[in-house]
Amino acid sequence: MGDNSIEKLAKKLADAVPDGLRSMQKELEQNFRSVLRAGLGKLDLVTREEFEVQEAVLVRTREKLEALEKRLAELEQNS
Repeated sequence: MGDNSIEKLAKKLADAVPDGLRSMQKELEQNFRSVLRAGLGKLDLVTREEFEVQEAVLVRTREKLEALEKRLAELEQNS
């Protein structure tokens, strides 16, 4: 989750604060932002780019495995 998403989520949370606490809205938004950053920092997340790179590696590995399985089947048939 990028910084921009954290900002949006913190703002949504602060906007949902009851009217009686509106005077504290900016302070609450800052606290929400800090808590979200800390909480998300503890999660073992990867970026979309890292995920897509690993997905591409997996696709290539699967293709190589299928080619090797096909070649092995051909060799077994010919022996």
